[in-house]
Amino acid sequence: MSTPNVEKHEFQAEIKQLLDIVIHSLYTEKEIFVRELISNGSDALEKLRHLKITEKEIFDSDLDLEIKISSDDTANTITIQDFGIGMTKDELVKSLGTIAHSGSKQFLEALKEGGEKNDNLIGQFGVGFYSAFMVADEVKVYSRFWKEDEPGHVWTSSGAGSYEVEEVEGQRRGTKIVISLKEDSKDFAKESTIKEIIKRYSSFVQFPIKLNGEKTNTIDALWLRSKSEITDEEYTEFYKFQANAWDEPRYRLHFSADAPLAINALLFVPNENPERAGLGRIDPAVALYCRKVLIDSKPDELLPEWMRFAKGVVDSEDLPLNISRETMQDRSLIQKLGRVITKRFLKFLGEEAKKRPDQYQEFFDKFGFFLKEGVAIDMTYKEELSKLLYFESSAQEKGKKTSLADYVSRMKEEQKEIYYITGQNRESIESGPYLEGFKARGLEVLFLYEPVDEYVMSNLREYDEKTLVSADQGDIKLDETPQSSDEKSLSEDESKGLCEWLKETIGERVKEVKVSDRLVDSPAMALSPDAMSSQMRRMMRQMGQDSAMPTEVLFEINPRHALMINLYKQRESNADLAKLIALQAFDNSMIAAGLLEDPKDMVTRMYEILSQASES
Repeated sequence: MSTPNVEKHEFQAEIKQLLDIVIHSLYTEKEIFVRELISNGSDALEKLRHLKITEKEIFDSDLDLEIKISSDDTANTITIQDFGIGMTKDELVKSLGTIAHSGSKQFLEALKEGGEKNDNLIGQFGVGFYSAFMVADEVKVYSRFWKEDEPGHVWTSSGAGSYEVEEVEGQRRGTKIVISLKEDSKDFAKESTIKEIIKRYSSFVQFPIKLNGEKTNTIDALWLRSKSEITDEEYTEFYKFQANAWDEPRYRLHFSADAPLAINALLFVPNENPERAGLGRIDPAVALYCRKVLIDSKPDELLPEWMRFAKGVVDSEDLPLNISRETMQDRSLIQKLGRVITKRFLKFLGEEAKKRPDQYQEFFDKFGFFLKEGVAIDMTYKEELSKLLYFESSAQEKGKKTSLADYVSRMKEEQKEIYYITGQNRESIESGPYLEGFKARGLEVLFLYEPVDEYVMSNLREYDEKTLVSADQGDIKLDETPQSSDEKSLSEDESKGLCEWLKETIGERVKEVKVSDRLVDSPAMALSPDAMSSQMRRMMRQMGQDSAMPTEVLFEINPRHALMINLYKQRESNADLAKLIALQAFDNSMIAAGLLEDPKDMVTRMYEILSQASES
């Protein structure tokens, strides 16, 4: 039998449909209900705070503006209470039983028109309360309005199709939600479970959240405070909390913007790069908030993939959110937000490179791979990222790096190319034949050591209207260098004759043999017949793309080197030995170029040469 002052109501058809969707399909994680109810409580407290500015008399004015949560794993209940603006009886009915305030009708219409795939297009309906029914056998909502003459009421429902409203005595201002948990949701009655959920989603709610009497949100939302009010220690504490980090941040960027979107952001660069330490590919770690409520801790589409090393928080009030706050309503807005943040971050790094070059080089040594990855795969930011690249150079001492802009500033007036060469390290590059011609002419060459560098240069192609050119490709034309009159050298005819003989001796493995204008100290070198460098070819071979490898190369000789002068004579006096030496010189140059696939014949030939040399 019903109590006389209890009113029973049927949910509107739309609310029944909404409840079914929320309970069974909309939310991916049941724990979201804690975040939603805390967010609603925070909104109610914020409304009351504004109300106090205009209203002199507010019921229960001595109550602190806070959210109280109590869990009872014996009774299997969780209670979430705020001391905010509260609701009248009519507001309870309209907000929780009809579509008057929630916007549920528009939600359902959008869902019907777009089908299930469009359930992430629903925005700002304010019906997060219904997420409680994912875990509840029964929900009781006790509420009392902020005006003293309004009595308190309790709204009760199992979510099955109807609800009851009853007047109650002794209710304080605000709203208290008591959830009796389902059998499969009893874990939410544990204090440890609720504490972890609050930490994950609601740590930065502006009002105190007390769980069983203990304040849980102890970290301020620093991104909303003025930079001048925050100490380095507070920044570090926040970084360690938000990023779950043990180190101190290398960089931090704290900024706000009003246009084109309202943004408050606090980004950090860690001290160490976990990918460099071999810990695998890291996930995005710049969390997305809306008015201090977590939307996504790892938003994949907010920032470019190459910015995954950054940590921090981005908060924007302008984001329209769907009913579950789990996905964005408008992807174009997210992309717009991401572009603003990315450009600001790149500008910040550029400023740091100029102001504190030594510290920036330390950053680049550990995190430069991410910037290079961006140049190689991200056309949107390629130009800005190229300004942040640093490499060792033939014009700088070992360990010191230079930017492309600094390289350009040192270029000769008539020079139109930026030269670079790839290799395992500086020593291997400087001991090879490819640097000699550039060094003799005073041309600076950048040294590239990482596999990604080749892709970077191939994708970048030019910088400041200067073409990027690999120093070991075969079609480079360099100015002639003056030779000493007493320097021994083959004549032009002798050189031509030696080249023809070498081409015939080496056979189809070589495309062309010619006199080099680059060699100074080395006797010969092998060159790619196109723009692909030797390191790129090695990488392609490792990836199994042998079909792209050329069977012919260019072979250049140094007519001033003793080996070539002696070889010219040897081919007449000892043709068999001269042939072995010619083939060995070619294979040696192929090794230096990283183009020799099988050294077996070369080793056998070397022993034969040694045998003949030991007999003479």
